[in-house]
Amino acid sequence: MSGPMVRGNVHVIEDTKTYGQNGFRKRLVVLEQDNGRFVNYLPLDFIQDACDSVDELTLGDEVEISYRLSGRKWQRDQQSEVKYFLSAEATEFKVLQKAGDKSDRPTPDPSEAPFTDDEAPF
Repeated sequence: MSGPMVRGNVHVIEDTKTYGQNGFRKRLVVLEQDNGRFVNYLPLDFIQDACDSVDELTLGDEVEISYRLSGRKWQRDQQSEVKYFLSAEATEFKVLQKAGDKSDRPTPDPSEAPFTDDEAPF
């Protein structure tokens, strides 16, 4: 993977939306990053043919996504305020762990099983 990357868990997967007469396609995926103090939600746009690759993702997957930033300037008319918009366009991704995959979690040791009601020390 090349370019800047971001890592997180898939929080939202939107349907593909089509815009304009040329059929421009865009699909939003939101990653969740919990750093212990607060949670970041990072929207990334998959554009055109990349929209279809998102079908491989499910909510909760841990992923690493390469992206490129793009920005644009918008002004309604010469007298109105200039506004700037920034978006992160996903270029490729790698699934690090599928949601619900327990393969990296340790298998519980039966000798460390929790107490039954009869054995509880209280």
